[in-house]
Amino acid sequence: MVSSKDVAKYAGVSQTTVSRVLNTPELVKQPTVDKVMKAIRELNYVPNANARSLVQKKTNTIVLLSGPLHNPFFVDTTAAIVNYANTKGYRVNVQFVNDDKLSEAYATAIEQQVDGIILSCILIDDPIFEKLEAMNLPFITYNRKHKKNEHFVEIDNFKAGYLSAQHLIELGHRNIAWVGGPLTVSTFQNRYSGFLKALEDYEVKIPEDNIINTDTSKKEVSSAFEKLMSLKERPTAIGMGADSLALFIMDDAVSAGKKVPEELSIIGIDNVDISRHASIRLTTIGSISQENLGFIAIKRLIELIENKKNGCVKITESVKVFNRSTTRKI
Repeated sequence: MVSSKDVAKYAGVSQTTVSRVLNTPELVKQPTVDKVMKAIRELNYVPNANARSLVQKKTNTIVLLSGPLHNPFFVDTTAAIVNYANTKGYRVNVQFVNDDKLSEAYATAIEQQVDGIILSCILIDDPIFEKLEAMNLPFITYNRKHKKNEHFVEIDNFKAGYLSAQHLIELGHRNIAWVGGPLTVSTFQNRYSGFLKALEDYEVKIPEDNIINTDTSKKEVSSAFEKLMSLKERPTAIGMGADSLALFIMDDAVSAGKKVPEELSIIGIDNVDISRHASIRLTTIGSISQENLGFIAIKRLIELIENKKNGCVKITESVKVFNRSTTRKI
């Protein structure tokens, strides 16, 4: 196997010069670069990526801690993140994490030698945030954010929740329900707060039994649906904390013989790709730009890595209603 020592001898330069050409060519005179590169081509030398990463202190590897795959939002964003990173020459180590396994996922991520971390599973009060800041390693959270309100890409979740309730109210619904996710994460907490604010502004009062926050699993969402349908005054519309939850509820409604939207209006939040499918046509709230949050986040993270800066990204995308086929006026 050809070594860098062989290349140096063939080109008539030192082994250190070969290393400089491979790692910092901008610091080497062009004739020397040309001579070394010619030797590399003629000898078919393949540089050792691990050795180069130690010299450069750069691995071209990013860790992604994503939410679970039962949520199509994370399917869409993971694909966008991996595809973009690959075009920029980065490998992505992906972990799909449930909130109850966060500590293990964080430990694994931090132990790795990587150039940056992108994560969507952070909690509002998560102690990992300070640890990430102390590492002086570029990182970005997307979809969720920490209470410090730094290093994030999100949609305007409060406004999304507000628009969800407002849409249903303006269609004439008054017996409205909410099915959301854990309030320990910014996404669901802010969407829930926005939903309640719209009810308050429009002076619509709903029973406490109409509000259910779940762990986002199919089992708990189905249980929430059963509880709502067992109420003496069944809701005519449900605002869902995410499109993934809305899709679960739609499935439950169809299985129970409920017609959507004739008997039950359903609105989601996120505007995931599958919500636009012709057989689903989910009414939902999403970013006005319709740009994938994962794509926005990975693009900014790679900019931070390559500019050798641990800058503080703060992006909140504006939102609007995508009025499709799962809500109707009554």
